[in-house]
Parts: sequence; structure tokens; C-alpha cells
Amino acid sequence: MQLESILQQRFGYSSFRPGQKEVIEQILKGEDVIALLPTGMGKSMCYQLPGYVLKKAVLVISPLLSLMQDQVDQMKLFNEKRVVALNSFLNVEEKKRVINELEQFRFIFISPEMLVQPQVQQKLSRMELALIVVDEAHCISQWGFDFRPDYLRIGEMLTTPRPPILALSATATNKVLEDIEHYLKMKEPYKYMHSVDRPNIHLSKMSFSNRDEKLQWILQHITETAGPGIIYTQSRMKTQNISELLLQQGISAASYHGGMDYLDRQFVQQQFIEGTLDWIVATNAFGMGIHKQDVRQVIHESIPSNMANYMQEIGRAGRDGQDAVAILLYSERDEELAKFVGIDDLPTDYHVDIFEDYLKVGQAPTQMLDRGEISETAFRVLNYWMGQKQPNEVKQIFQNMKSEKMHSVEEVMKLITSSACMRETLVNYFGQTLDERPKQCCINCGLQLEDLLKPREIIITPNVNMTWKDRIGNILTKKS
Repeated sequence: MQLESILQQRFGYSSFRPGQKEVIEQILKGEDVIALLPTGMGKSMCYQLPGYVLKKAVLVISPLLSLMQDQVDQMKLFNEKRVVALNSFLNVEEKKRVINELEQFRFIFISPEMLVQPQVQQKLSRMELALIVVDEAHCISQWGFDFRPDYLRIGEMLTTPRPPILALSATATNKVLEDIEHYLKMKEPYKYMHSVDRPNIHLSKMSFSNRDEKLQWILQHITETAGPGIIYTQSRMKTQNISELLLQQGISAASYHGGMDYLDRQFVQQQFIEGTLDWIVATNAFGMGIHKQDVRQVIHESIPSNMANYMQEIGRAGRDGQDAVAILLYSERDEELAKFVGIDDLPTDYHVDIFEDYLKVGQAPTQMLDRGEISETAFRVLNYWMGQKQPNEVKQIFQNMKSEKMHSVEEVMKLITSSACMRETLVNYFGQTLDERPKQCCINCGLQLEDLLKPREIIITPNVNMTWKDRIGNILTKKS
């Protein structure tokens, strides 16, 4: 049966989107594949359709619980009953039942941390899989080294012989592509590289003399222009402060960050998707797997820690193909903050020495956590690398990570300081060439924001007797 016939009968589409058919054909030949496809290009089709052709289970390794659950829910809406997410949402009994019945499912979603569990490994080793998918595969490089080291273990967990591996991402540099291929132990993978450029996202930037001035601009801009929109910032406290200021101006807004309870995050996310909320003020914890088509603005209140994060975050705008804007804001000391955030959870030489001291006296290094000597994230990373290298080598690895993160912030600063085309700078960073500049490309190419942004329908006039600075001061005083 032709692939187009299956596409029509199973999914109701008459034709493939760019890249889908090429990727699927290689998978059906038994080849490993790395596919770089922008958000909204239907990456999930690249593994769902082969699952129906090959008629064996597809294992999908996914980075976030919410993303995993959303994909499962979407498939169930299309009458796929044999789909499951094996993750920490399940209680002990549910988890045991799912593992025992794993071969009954056609699509199995799992986190890297769950994949390395011995009982899961034992079960998977006895199953014949059609395909192994690593979704958001850039996380291997972006998160694996210094955030979630179980990403680096994925390749070790895959039994031999194994089915084809499909690594999916929307953005990846050449270095990230090399990491994906290496750590997944792929065999000369076929690579489909779609352009990372999103022509309908128009790029702007603004510099301010201080943070108060920048905050004043944000409040005034959002009371005057239409959303929906996302404001990205580097700290959890800022998400709360800014969202409260917006609420005072009659804007339907909420904060979102990783420290919130999972159900609270889900509630905020659902309100935003349904249109009850116009604005989300978030850390980079928000966005991956969020299917909202009509985001018109993405504003970075402070510069992100690297270009990959920036590209992924602005990519949450304009998924409906309509015009959207991305505005990058900068004020003095933002660069220092971004560097601090980038290295904050990295273990230090001191942590390496303590870890080694515990081992020498026959004690468990986990006591570092019990005694508050290290954060949980830093310990995960430290524990992984201490099992891979000698202590001096581990110290050098962390020093190299620190240097790379500093350099990553400096790369983002080029967007702020350079007069070159912002779009071209971004595309070149990912090792690609910009073929054509769209109209209203970026601020350095003559972008006029007022031509793209619609006015907000209802503008609440603030108290004219109180200055922006006074109102900001009141909120910040109340918070402290």
C-alpha cells in the first residue's frame, strides 16, 4: 500500500508536509534518521505512520511529562487506544501493571529517567520494537551534560540488535547534531535538515538604561497591543511580580515556572491555550509541547542564556502561519544575570573533592544532599560524571562547561549589539544559510513594529496620579 493511502485512511490527510515522507521512507528501510523539522511541521507523523506500517510497538523517549501526556491525549482523540505514557504520574500499582502489559501497546511514551530503570530495561529487552524515537533530541546535548544526565545514557540502554532510531528536533547546531549521533550510537543516520527560519516571526530588540525603564515599557506596551503573548524572564520571582503588575492594569495574565505545583502549571497552561489568559509570564520551563497556534508576541524581558533557547522560545509564536513578533529586551547587567543563571547549578571543584572524600571513608556521597552541601540537580550531574571519569578530569569537564556557557551568553549578546540582520545571525548560528529575507524582517532591516501589532481592544487607563515607577515600587515593596 502506498504511503499516501495510509496517510489518507488513517489520518485524513491527502498529502505529506515537507520532510515527512522522506523521513518515513528511510525508517521503513531500516535506517537511523535525524530529522530537523520546525514546530508545526508534523514531527509526530514521522513515527506514528511507521508504527501502523510495521505493526510493532514504537518506543518514544520524551523529555517532559506534560509533553508526553499531551501527545498521548492527542493520539487517543484519533481513536488510538493502544497508547500509554510510562512516567511518574502513575502510582506504584499502575506502573507495575503497565510494565507487565507493555507489549500490548502500539505506542509507548517514556522519559529518559524511566528508561534506565532495571525493570523497564528487562521488559523492553524481551520486546520486538518497530522504532525507537527520541523526541526533542536536542535535549541530549542541551540538557544531558549539565541538567539531566540520563539523556547521555539512552544509547547505552538500547539493546543490540535494535530497530531504527529516529531523533527529532526543531533546532540544532552542528555540535548538537554530532552529540545526538554519538550518544544515541546511530549508524550513519540519514539527515533531513529543514531551515530553522520562521519567516512569519519578525524580530526586534530594544535597549534600556536600567531595569525599571524596561519594566515600564513592558507594562505600557502590553496595555496598548494585542496578544496572546509570552514574556520570558530569568527568575521565578520576576514571573510573579510582572504578572501581578499586568493584572493590576486589567490584563489577563498569569505566571509560570518550574517551582509551581504540577497541577497549577497545567491549569495555567490550559487557560492560556483556551484563551482565558492573554499573557503568560514564564521562565524557560514554559513552552515545549504547548500547542497554541495564535501566539502573536514573544517578549524576552531579559536575554536568554543561549541562542538555542532563544530560537526555541520565539518559535512558540505564529504557529498558525500568521505574522508574529519576537522582541528581545536588554538593560545593563542582563548579561551578568544570564551568565549566573547558566552556571548556577554546575558542580564546583569543591563538590568534586567532597564527593571523593565520602568515597574514601566508605560513605555514600548522597550525604551531600542530606547535609545541604549541593543541589539535587548539581548532584545528579556530579554523580554521573564521577562514574565516568577521574576527579581531575571531572573538574576539567565542569570548567569547560562553565566556559561554554559564558560563551553562549556572549553569542546572544551579538544579537543585541550587532547591526547585522538578526534573522541571518540566527540562521547562521545553526549552520544554515538564509535564502531570502521576508518583508519586515527585523529591526536592523527596517522593521516597523506598529505595522504588525494590533491595538488591544480594551485598554484600562491607569491612575494618572500615580507614575509607573510608583506602581512598580508598590508591588515590589509588597513582595519583599
